Amino acid sequence: MNAVVTGAAGFIGSTLVTRLLDAGADVTAVDCFTDYYARALKEANVNRFRDHPRCRFVEAEIATANWTELLTGVTHVFHLAAQAGVRRSWGADFGIYTTCNMDATQVLLEACVGRDLKRVVYASSSSVYGDGITIPMREDARPQPVSPYGVTKLAAEHLCHLYFTNYGVPSVSLRYFTVYGPRQRPDMAFHRFLRAIQVGEPISLYGDGEQTRDFTFVDDAVTATTAAADRGVAGCVYNIGGGSRVSINHVLELMGTVTGKVPTIVREPMQQGDMRDTYADTTLARQDLGFVPAMGLKDGIRAEYEWISTIPVLTS
Repeated sequence: MNAVVTGAAGFIGSTLVTRLLDAGADVTAVDCFTDYYARALKEANVNRFRDHPRCRFVEAEIATANWTELLTGVTHVFHLAAQAGVRRSWGADFGIYTTCNMDATQVLLEACVGRDLKRVVYASSSSVYGDGITIPMREDARPQPVSPYGVTKLAAEHLCHLYFTNYGVPSVSLRYFTVYGPRQRPDMAFHRFLRAIQVGEPISLYGDGEQTRDFTFVDDAVTATTAAADRGVAGCVYNIGGGSRVSINHVLELMGTVTGKVPTIVREPMQQGDMRDTYADTTLARQDLGFVPAMGLKDGIRAEYEWISTIPVLTS
């Protein structure tokens, strides 16, 4: 495999690059270090593979990168670059999301036209579903996002399908369900919760805590991603979930058990764009990709807490 990974300095992207290198692939890792969170955290991710003999790191924006050169000889593209965050996607910042999530995806797909690629794997999100979808969520349900972020991720999925249908770009889209684990972004719930517990600060919990999520450990998400590059059916969309539906209140109980500390919780109003419940039907991913999540939630929380305990507090 000769792969390009966009968003390679991020949480899932850097974990994917490491996995691909360990499997013997050649990797071109691309990232532009957006200022969504501390660059130092992303640099630490990149430093894990920057000097690897089979890895080339390129700092560039997708819109202006030299794709003619970057895609030469490439067999697989993993498109993980995006502007993340449901709550920040409202208002004036929406333009950032359309630029990074929609426009950039179109630029990359256009560059893939006419190339002999085996797969283009796009990292989508469970946020495309919205509320009102039958649980567990199936890929053939009608998506109705409840956040601008979800709208942009769904639009990029549609672009992938358009380029497959019209130009034969062999795209596969993966709808990740709430990925957590080592290297997780500092704005994400598990990171915020575990850091607050570690330093003895209160946790801001939006809503009553009975909202549920299908939490997916990062290594499981990466396993599904590499399987999609090998076995995913071009033009298809797959749910990638952790295999259980768990309330946030139960998560906090598990975190208290893992850390040996009782979390202090401050209740805040539910935020606009937050989905009430998510739970993936992963039948199709199991059938086509052989995907079966391996990490239990308690052990996954422990792994993330151990990682958080080794890094400095850097959130801006």
